[in-house]
Amino acid sequence: MFKRLRKEKTEIMVDEEKGHLFLGDNEKDIKLLMLRPVDILEFCEFAGANADDIIIWSAKSGVGKELMKKYFHDKDWSNVELSVKKEVFLGVLEALMLMGYGYVTATFKKDHIFVSMYNPIAEEEQDNIMAKNLCLINQGIISGILEELGFDTEGQEVECVLLDDQRCRFRFDLFGTQIPDELVDEEKSPEAITDFLESL
Repeated sequence: MFKRLRKEKTEIMVDEEKGHLFLGDNEKDIKLLMLRPVDILEFCEFAGANADDIIIWSAKSGVGKELMKKYFHDKDWSNVELSVKKEVFLGVLEALMLMGYGYVTATFKKDHIFVSMYNPIAEEEQDNIMAKNLCLINQGIISGILEELGFDTEGQEVECVLLDDQRCRFRFDLFGTQIPDELVDEEKSPEAITDFLESL
């Protein structure tokens, strides 16, 4: 179990004078924008057809990496222990949950990392042929977070709620890094995840 972020760092705050929403205090300048899934899909249409790489890169650079820079200004992760990086990654995933990305979990394996999203926003747009772009955005965001932590990865979605899977699951293969045995996770059983989701 990972350490939870302090409550004051993850609450959504309102600056009524400016009309802004912030994650945590406004000094971090992590402004939030309320969008419906369909709004994001319509924005993705500007990238055109067969623009998967563009959408992933945009989410990676514009959301994932920027979020990390706001949380950890000028942080150099090159000499940080893997155990700490893992805790930070899990903590940032918790922040994504609080921002409405669904229930997000990560499983660290020897040479790859699985990230699973249960009840992702893509579920709300199952009948929209552009809904796959929501999954590409999520893949890009996670890729950006991992890159900021110093992980060289290549990601792909291996399960998807749009294909009637229980979750959206992304696999990020690690290059140049091996997770030590003491940090490798066991798989969570589907029953345990289901029980947890039903308890929410």
